[in-house]
Amino acid sequence: MKGMLKENSLVDKVILVTGGGSGLGKSMVKYFLELGANIIITSRREELLNDVAKDFNSKYDSEVFPIACDVRKIEEVEKVINESYNKFGKIDCLVNNAAGNFISPTERLSTRAFDAVIDIVLKGTINFTLTLGKKWIKDKSDGNILNIVTTYSWTGSGYVVPSACAKAGVLSMTRSLAVEWAKYKIRSNAIAPGPFPTKGAWERLLPGDLKEKFDPSKKVPVGRVGEHQELSNLAAYLLSDYSSYINGEVITIDGAEWLKGAGQFNHLEMITDQMWDMFEMMRKKKQ
Repeated sequence: MKGMLKENSLVDKVILVTGGGSGLGKSMVKYFLELGANIIITSRREELLNDVAKDFNSKYDSEVFPIACDVRKIEEVEKVINESYNKFGKIDCLVNNAAGNFISPTERLSTRAFDAVIDIVLKGTINFTLTLGKKWIKDKSDGNILNIVTTYSWTGSGYVVPSACAKAGVLSMTRSLAVEWAKYKIRSNAIAPGPFPTKGAWERLLPGDLKEKFDPSKKVPVGRVGEHQELSNLAAYLLSDYSSYINGEVITIDGAEWLKGAGQFNHLEMITDQMWDMFEMMRKKKQ
């Protein structure tokens, strides 16, 4: 699939993408570069970031600037923004893409397990949004925030309750700031993707035979999962000047999956206690 926007649609823009070193984040970064943007990518994995930046910088005229960062730690977030301004002189757009998730019956979770997801998804998004938003307001700069949420942000879903809670908070913040910060010329929108499988993320989320047993394409009315370019097209459009009248919106791109069956992981009720025991052991071995 080809890109949607015309050449140079993002030229001269500087875009910060959290979780930009892998999966959907990396796919979005690739397309933003093709459209002429300079990119800051963050992740906790410094080696991964450097490898991605080296690869992309050898292929595109635009530049990727990698900075290791734990989104949960405000001092590291502030460092990313300061170094990015020192490098490029500005940041035009923020893509809050960093996420953490795992499947489990809620009664099996500790409060620390909740924290592990909520601190990345909700607190991390707040840290970057508030820190950069204050900078934009102080400098009287236009801004554009794009948050990656989920369809269960508004439906809820069993077996991913920490993520559902966190993503619901991110979606609420998206809509709230769209109104409150519009006077500062700061837009805030969200994308709610359906199944867009990436090797690492989906293997962690649905380990072992689960991926085949609960094939996500079987739940999607159009009969397939999404292609990364489709989501990248939408993200690029929302970050471009073509979408300047879109504010406070969440756009679903899921082939009508959530309309067919709200609660993306509710079907996991078919998993037995013995299977959950096995998955917990597998997850602990990887930690």
